[in-house]
Amino acid sequence: MKPLAITLGDAAGIGPEIILKAAWQAPELLRACFVVGDPAVLHRAAGWLRDKVKAPASQRPTLVQISHPAQALTVPAHHLPVLPAAVLQGGLDAAPPGCISAAAGRLAGECVVWAARAALREEIAGLVTAPLHKEALAAAGPPWDRYPGHTELLQAEAAAHRGVPVADMPVRMMLANEELRTVLVSIHVSLREAIDAVTPDNVVQTLRITDAALRPLLGRAPRIGVAGLNPHAGEGGRFGREEIEVIAPALEQARAQGIDARGPYAPDTVFMRARQAPGHTGEFDVVVAMYHDQGLIPVKYFGVEQGVNVTLGLPLLRTSPDHGTAFDIAGQGVADASSLIAAVRAAQRLAAR
Repeated sequence: MKPLAITLGDAAGIGPEIILKAAWQAPELLRACFVVGDPAVLHRAAGWLRDKVKAPASQRPTLVQISHPAQALTVPAHHLPVLPAAVLQGGLDAAPPGCISAAAGRLAGECVVWAARAALREEIAGLVTAPLHKEALAAAGPPWDRYPGHTELLQAEAAAHRGVPVADMPVRMMLANEELRTVLVSIHVSLREAIDAVTPDNVVQTLRITDAALRPLLGRAPRIGVAGLNPHAGEGGRFGREEIEVIAPALEQARAQGIDARGPYAPDTVFMRARQAPGHTGEFDVVVAMYHDQGLIPVKYFGVEQGVNVTLGLPLLRTSPDHGTAFDIAGQGVADASSLIAAVRAAQRLAAR
């Protein structure tokens, strides 16, 4: 058995708070986990929570410093192992809660890189990433400003480990909760760039990655519903021809490879058709969406608290909560840890496959 690493996230955001809350609310779930990050940041967050968490002191997680991932497996319940792989340069004053901080961006990036490399060396089962702030990461300067977010940073680390160009390590973002899964053709790019990214190669590649990721999980070929790009999926070419000239040919190519890909369907209804709910069995196991907001808005509407982000296509396991740093409530001790708990649970299920 190998432990899971939970990366600290942005020290000025809610990441440290929800990590501590998860350890308090689900101690048995987190027994095989450890935090990668600065113990001082976690101690500060513990102070924010002290008056908000109504629980006996004996039930609150005690921070225990470790020097190797394997030590996390020997730490008893109600103790949270912390591996200080990186520290906040300039101290806590460099990352006031709710503010963009280059120091916090650098710390978040260093924690992710440490955990990614440990996962690639197979020292850990995978990583669960608490939210980082994309502007803070960019403010940290080189090399962090090259990466729009976690996904691209992990992709670069995996490609370097394999000794291949980043283009040869294609990844996709899947957001999922109990009712809906969606995978994106493009991730963190402008809407204009996202439209340009709807190409036959990108759509087929997304379908291949989705099929390969979900087959082991489901024990069969996943039923993949594909959203169109345009209103009403183009309405036979009246509202755009991408469905006819790009997406439909890509689906034919994927089906010829044994992938159960269906569509393209009208984007405003395909997600409802895929919804898994009590008394309602969806037509699809997953929806492939053409761009970021098209796919993520429906999943988040169905339940931000239980949403989990899974990066597909990497030679390592990574999940995360489906929300950001929530600077507006950082430092108040009121953040909800449900999505982080769901991300840990999902990572443990995937690691056990």
